[in-house]
Amino acid sequence: MQETRALTRIMARLRSPRGCPWDRQQTHRTLRPMILEEVYELLEAIDQGDDHALQEELGDVLLHILFHAQLAKERRAFGFREVAQGLAEKLISRHPHVFGKEKLKNPSQVLHRWHQLKQKEKPARRSCLDGIPRHLPALLRAQNLQRRAARAGFDWPDPTKGIPAKIREELKELGQTRGLGPAFARELGDVLFTLVNLARHRGVDAEIACRDAAERFGSRVQRIERSLAKKGKKSSQLTPRQLDQEWAKAKKSTR
Repeated sequence: MQETRALTRIMARLRSPRGCPWDRQQTHRTLRPMILEEVYELLEAIDQGDDHALQEELGDVLLHILFHAQLAKERRAFGFREVAQGLAEKLISRHPHVFGKEKLKNPSQVLHRWHQLKQKEKPARRSCLDGIPRHLPALLRAQNLQRRAARAGFDWPDPTKGIPAKIREELKELGQTRGLGPAFARELGDVLFTLVNLARHRGVDAEIACRDAAERFGSRVQRIERSLAKKGKKSSQLTPRQLDQEWAKAKKSTR
């Protein structure tokens, strides 16, 4: 608590007339891209399992929370105290099995009850899709849309048959575009969206799966480049067959 008060005082000083010129210029909108960048840096620290980096990046995210709360306080809207109080109340109200008398036996029951309470707290929402941010990464947004829709009954009766059949249908429609024009982009989007649905039903996070695939790709390319550099060669000098052979070796060594 003492640390929190000290942080809010520091933030207020930075925003004061005698504070930092850069901090005084910032608004909610100018800080918007920065907090997104900090969250991605936090995710990288988590993926790397680096506790020192994790501590630092958590602090950077907290800085932005304090900054936005200070900006709101200056507008007499709310302050960090109201943010913290609202969070405390939410945590208690959404955990009646911990702070109340309800009995919930497993994580799936807890999650179902969480969504029930959340819906009750937000009666103004008319659609099951309300509240999903439009600026989420595309795969993550697709997954969240599908998950919400599924809770409202918009789901496959038999996903083991329905989704593979849908993928084949979408691939056929993609082929019919011959890779040309806006139709190709639209059909490609449908293929990707259906693949996200497959991932959701298999319990796979599509965003993480795609990011991991990108990391594997990058790692293999860099491994090949290092290997060729030792021989005084570049990948652009290899024939397609030679490059395939190098790729197979890199893939085998990174499994």
